[in-house]
Amino acid sequence: MNLDRAVEGWGVLERAVDLARRGTPFVLATVVWREGPSSGQHGSRAIFTATGEIHGWIGGACAEPVFKREAVKTLEAGLPRLLALGASDRFGDLPDGTMAVEMSCQSEGALQIYLEPVISMPHLVIIGDSPMAQTLCEQASQLDWNVELVGGPDFSEGLLSSHSVVVVATQGHGDEDIVVAALKASPAYVGVVASAKRGEVIRSFLAQSFDETELDALRVPAGLDLGSTTHKEMAVAILADLVQRRAAGEFTAAIQMDLPQVETAIDPICGMTVDAVDTSHPLDVGDMTYYFCCPGCRAAFGSQQGV
Repeated sequence: MNLDRAVEGWGVLERAVDLARRGTPFVLATVVWREGPSSGQHGSRAIFTATGEIHGWIGGACAEPVFKREAVKTLEAGLPRLLALGASDRFGDLPDGTMAVEMSCQSEGALQIYLEPVISMPHLVIIGDSPMAQTLCEQASQLDWNVELVGGPDFSEGLLSSHSVVVVATQGHGDEDIVVAALKASPAYVGVVASAKRGEVIRSFLAQSFDETELDALRVPAGLDLGSTTHKEMAVAILADLVQRRAAGEFTAAIQMDLPQVETAIDPICGMTVDAVDTSHPLDVGDMTYYFCCPGCRAAFGSQQGV
């Protein structure tokens, strides 16, 4: 696991912008309330990525494991959450929906951390060099989508993934061959800029090589039907349709978590869940190995056990 704790303040937000532009899913954590003593400060921020990288700092040895576990849940659910960490009598009245986590560390501090999932923007591949294609590229870029404008001869299915959104705007110049190549990558969406009559011809051609299930991603004509439009209006109609589909969850891919599987244990002193690893202050008592959130809990348990 990569721990980049040197990044702080605005640097964490700069890192977040970079990750979002690269399409890397992550959770942005911000300390919105604290009661000392606690190493986390108001406004402290950290990032947790789907590959387990941490950039920034929101708290010490007790807060960090909780942050990692809850960040994973936040990414998987795709929904923000508010965490309250500390002894239960330190919380006061918590807002509805707050996840309270008992934390009985020696510092006796308390934190509230807002976890915000940042899911990658759609990968939009526009094929063609028409004014409409260029306008669509400019408009989608204004939404911070990950946009690529590719000429027909330069396109190949290797540019796509199963999460890509494809708009074929070659307008009669090799449409069929390009759509065939695009469909082979099984993208989330393939739209073709064409008339309804031309669309029937394309579908008839594709039906010779693809079944109905494989053609589910195909939309021809692409975009909302606004009647007779200019090329700029056509670009708006296509983008509006894509935005509507994205809002409905059509382009939302399941987050692929690439994290090592780590067993957990309960700290017998404070009750916290900790990773059962060498950095969690293990203590062997008889045939059992116990793990702790901090050296203080380990020492207290050792004293109880006479070791």
